[in-house]
Amino acid sequence: MTTEHAALIHGEPLPRERVDSFLETRPFRGAGNGATSHDEPAPARRQTEPPSVARQRRRWATQVVVTDELARRACADRGLKVPDEVSPVSVLAVAETDVADLGSIVAAALAHSPAARTLLAALEAEQTVPEAAVRDYYDRNQDRFLTPEALRRGADPFGETAAPQDVLPYEHVREGIARELRKAACRQAFFGWLDQARGGVTYSHGHEHPGDPSHPDHEHRH
Repeated sequence: MTTEHAALIHGEPLPRERVDSFLETRPFRGAGNGATSHDEPAPARRQTEPPSVARQRRRWATQVVVTDELARRACADRGLKVPDEVSPVSVLAVAETDVADLGSIVAAALAHSPAARTLLAALEAEQTVPEAAVRDYYDRNQDRFLTPEALRRGADPFGETAAPQDVLPYEHVREGIARELRKAACRQAFFGWLDQARGGVTYSHGHEHPGDPSHPDHEHRH
């Protein structure tokens, strides 16, 4: 018997209609064609779609919708105001070959969900990068901070072919390094939050994670 919910989140049903709606408005590309949208109607694109691809698409879409719902709840708990929903046409497309990839799920959730983006921004604002970590990154990655002239000469900052002036001064690149380290810490915090939040989710048959080995079409790539 077909259930009316795609998942239970802490015992509360997530309607299948939300997954169906996402699938109807989501642009997809065929294997190997990249990640852009089509102009032709969705039914015409899916006439020759293998059943296994359709099943994986639904499981993948469920993960995106569940992430959106979890983010909405997290924002509500934090008192964060979530912007209005975006138009479906602005949602980033992802290739069908990537539907089982966890990275594509999070990328699609961030494109689809204002709540996920709001939570991500809040997590980024909470990250503090110690000065020692910024300096350590600079010292260990001198090759990333060569001057244009040094790059043209092929200077090696870890060898004898580079002079001190061939490397951009720390104070010139410090802010950029700190920003990148803060974003990296934010991504780790978001993944950590999502892993923990998913612990309260139970999926209905046909809506399991696309990498779940308990169903025959499972597929998981890193």
